[in-house]
Amino acid sequence: MRGTGSQQNLKIQKWVALISLVLLIIKFIAYFFTFSVAILTDALESIANVAAGFIGLYSLYLAARPRDENHPYGHGKAEFLSAAVEGTLIGIAGLVILYKAVEQLVHPVPLQKLDLGMLLITVTALVNYILGYICIATGKKNHSLALEVSGRHLQTDTYSTVAIITGLALLYFTNWHWVDSVVALMLAGYILYTSYSILRRSVAGIMDEADQQLLSAMIDYLNTNRRANWIDLHNFRVIKYGSVLHIDCHLTVPWYLTVAQAHQEVDALAALIRNKYGEAVEFFVHSDGCKPFQCALCFKEQCPERKHPFEKRIPWSLENVLQNQRHRLKAEG
Repeated sequence: MRGTGSQQNLKIQKWVALISLVLLIIKFIAYFFTFSVAILTDALESIANVAAGFIGLYSLYLAARPRDENHPYGHGKAEFLSAAVEGTLIGIAGLVILYKAVEQLVHPVPLQKLDLGMLLITVTALVNYILGYICIATGKKNHSLALEVSGRHLQTDTYSTVAIITGLALLYFTNWHWVDSVVALMLAGYILYTSYSILRRSVAGIMDEADQQLLSAMIDYLNTNRRANWIDLHNFRVIKYGSVLHIDCHLTVPWYLTVAQAHQEVDALAALIRNKYGEAVEFFVHSDGCKPFQCALCFKEQCPERKHPFEKRIPWSLENVLQNQRHRLKAEG
């Protein structure tokens, strides 16, 4: 069964695809009224918006499908592939815009009806920004890269449209025709940078690159809410599969706990993380029994099997929790 978050992602992406198609038509109407290469820039970028919107829709559909025998971790990686395609499309649009801007600068074409053109693309800018804000907020809440990328793409489109409106307003009042091409050139550079950023993030997801910011925040949260029976946490890994977080780790608990009691500690760890990061979290936790050398860093009071007195608590951090070894106090001197 699909999760609530996945269904919400899919529903919003449907609206993104349909509205992007309508805005594309409006922008091309504005271009044919004005023959402004800056407005053409906006329209060409919107072609990438529409294509990416439908690709994102399909990727979210795949990501929302339940796991099967061939995909034991689910289909969430489809979101990273979608982001890679979207980044590529944005890059192609940026290169086309670069070419058209230079061509217009060398061979200028008279512009017409700028006031009507500016009005039309202003409407598209407002719609894009609102829709982008909804996508980013929902994508962050549901840990959906595809939806978040769609939102950032829409807001990038908004910022470029605002720059175009500013340039066209300057052209309207000054009649400096070169402004149209200069604005398009600047936007081409910004769009190409956006393409690189999206591709970089999608490749990182495909390659399971560690999200240092997420790891650091999660480890700090666990350290703040640490239980006395959680003596040690190490070999901590977080992998994203679409909106699902897969967490692997080793949790050291008192060696004398029964299997059922150790399992209760693992459940408490899982519940703590789900309380902050939502239900779309999977755990593969290996419980270890403590060793005598760990007595010195164990702050559990009234331990019936303590071999050495407590000396110092070791706070969990990004540096020591990711290591595949139990923590121990360093010898002084």
